[in-house]
Amino acid sequence: MNQPCLYQRITEAREILGLSEEATLSEIELRIRTLVKLWHPDHHSDDNRKQYTEMTRRILESASLIRSFCANYRYSFRAEEVRKYLSPEEWWQDRFGCEPVWNSNEKNVELHKTDRSQPPSVRMKS
Repeated sequence: MNQPCLYQRITEAREILGLSEEATLSEIELRIRTLVKLWHPDHHSDDNRKQYTEMTRRILESASLIRSFCANYRYSFRAEEVRKYLSPEEWWQDRFGCEPVWNSNEKNVELHKTDRSQPPSVRMKS
């Protein structure tokens, strides 16, 4: 009997947890807590206890798989990868920096007026 590949197992777990194809760790944890509270057998009558117990088991197994995947995922901190997740404000700052037209902050305007012949680390000390 063939065991499903990791991607298939993660997709099934993601669907059980009701997660989209992209989620933050915070979103994952919040979703797990919400579902466990919703389906926990102690919060329901004895009539459907077996159904709630089974669903709670599936939720916890899915959570374990997703957490394991996230714990072993190699995150990229390369500039091009980090730039993908900039907020709109950070994107503008990254794109235009200290241009006075885009940034009315006086400190940044003053930095823009400084002598650009020296590296920023030297200019900042003065």
